[in-house]
Amino acid sequence: MNQLVVRNILPVLIIFCLSFGIARAQDGLSPEQVVQRLFEGMQKGDSVMVHSVFASQVSMATILRNSKDEPVIRHEDSIADFLTAVGTPHSDVWYEEIWDIKVEVDGDFAQVWCDYAFYLSDVFSHCGVDAFHLHREKTGWKIFHLSDTRRKTNCNIPEVVRKKHNDASVH
Repeated sequence: MNQLVVRNILPVLIIFCLSFGIARAQDGLSPEQVVQRLFEGMQKGDSVMVHSVFASQVSMATILRNSKDEPVIRHEDSIADFLTAVGTPHSDVWYEEIWDIKVEVDGDFAQVWCDYAFYLSDVFSHCGVDAFHLHREKTGWKIFHLSDTRRKTNCNIPEVVRKKHNDASVH
């Protein structure tokens, strides 16, 4: 029985695994790597790099609380203002640190969900959750929707992230 498995099933399993790896390599970056590339571009102030991870049509939504502590959703149907902000020279480095990354893939659709803390250089700005929706195009995975939450408290920022930014406060 064991020889039957080794002789007949193992080669099929190896071919399947190799073909999956080759197909993945041809796609380029994984959904998580696309998200990491976005944050790398933001950190470098490189709007071309940031633009490269987005689909041609993008929507964004931010969930936050207004000055009266009421929940608000802010919609955007373009990333043009975001790209301008990234590419306009600014003295602070934009760091979006992420953790607890969860990736779900179904064919040509993927979702990346993660906690984040945003720093201007080493000054804490806000935290929340990022939720990215991506689809696989001929050139690879592209973000077509980004939603995030924003808050300044109850962040549970990992120690390693806080140390990286010399952040001794509790958020």
